[in-house]
Amino acid sequence: MTSAGGTPVRVGVFGLLGSGNLGNDGSLEAVLGYLRAAHPEAVVDALCGGPEAVATRYAIPATRLHWYRGEYRTASRAGAIAGKGLGKLLDVFRTAAWVRRHEVVIVPGMGVLEATLPLRPWGFPYSLFLLCASGRMFGTRVALVGVGAAAIGDRPTRALVRWSARLAAYRSYRDVLSRDAMRAMGVDTARDEVHPDLAFALPAPQAIESPGLVCVGVMDFHGGNDDRARAEEIHRRYLDGTIRFVRALVEDGRQVRLLTGDACDAPVVAAILEAVDSPLVTAAEASSLEDLMKETAAADTVVATRYHNLICALKAGTPTLALSYAAKSDALMDRMGLGAYCHPARELDADRLLEQFRELEQRSAELRRTLTERNLVAARQVEQQFTALTAALFPATDHTHAHTHALRKAS
Repeated sequence: MTSAGGTPVRVGVFGLLGSGNLGNDGSLEAVLGYLRAAHPEAVVDALCGGPEAVATRYAIPATRLHWYRGEYRTASRAGAIAGKGLGKLLDVFRTAAWVRRHEVVIVPGMGVLEATLPLRPWGFPYSLFLLCASGRMFGTRVALVGVGAAAIGDRPTRALVRWSARLAAYRSYRDVLSRDAMRAMGVDTARDEVHPDLAFALPAPQAIESPGLVCVGVMDFHGGNDDRARAEEIHRRYLDGTIRFVRALVEDGRQVRLLTGDACDAPVVAAILEAVDSPLVTAAEASSLEDLMKETAAADTVVATRYHNLICALKAGTPTLALSYAAKSDALMDRMGLGAYCHPARELDADRLLEQFRELEQRSAELRRTLTERNLVAARQVEQQFTALTAALFPATDHTHAHTHALRKAS
């Protein structure tokens, strides 16, 4: 794939990638797989949160997203505040210079247009705005691909998100709720499409079953952006309820495997292991969505909080109960035919959760058949996402790609 001048098209990927969040990295992996299959001559690099991890794992050059290395630590000392402020100024020029070197920049999935978890406007929303504004300034096509969005109460954050979306050359969403949220924020979404989360493009694992195993995906959950005043109360209720639930499973003689989706979840795992103190409870050490899918494929049942824990379990075809902290989880479960099996993470009730868990297990065989059917549909729809992306971002190669794809299917 080459530009009009005959040189390879330069494609950037952008986001909080390589920073310990397995869902974000899984979205990147899906997009890199698409680029290598459909546009193998593209020259790809990243502007991201964890450049060392991205460069090592995915073998692409990577640049640090922020000049100031303490960007996501709270600045309290004068020096730290000054450093963060200087970084915000320097990042204007750093981001613009990076964008200018590319014909296309892709933001792969992730909840970049939402604030369902605690978020400050001058963190990632500011970085995304710099990216999209630079793209418009230099004629670089910025694509927000399969992203999540939600209504945002904080006015500065909402303004930055709205302008980022307006300035992007291409937008698609991982659910209808996301598109509706952007429309409500004043973005023209008439041409924006909805496709399944990019993680559905990743290969499904071969199941190595472990009869009786229950995977419990936990999270360092303190509520969302609008819950800051009662964040500790929400966290304590979530943790206490999860401990009670795991303890009840152990009393029934069940093996429990604790899963995470971000490095920040480790203290929750440690607290549960200490409180339950049973050889039946172990912790997985997953470093990718592929690892998480293997864990969930081995289980009889999964109960999980993080969005991409849910996706891994559903894609693996394992009956799943969602500890839902946002509408995106409910929408995902509904899409996959398990909409009845959601439980509010903010108001976790261990007794009610156990009832739902037992109902889910009674319907296990039926729900596994449902998931097989829904996964086939999701795989076709995510392939359509990549076809649409080629048409929008690489129009000169669209005809060639379609012809090659047709030949590959024919063979």
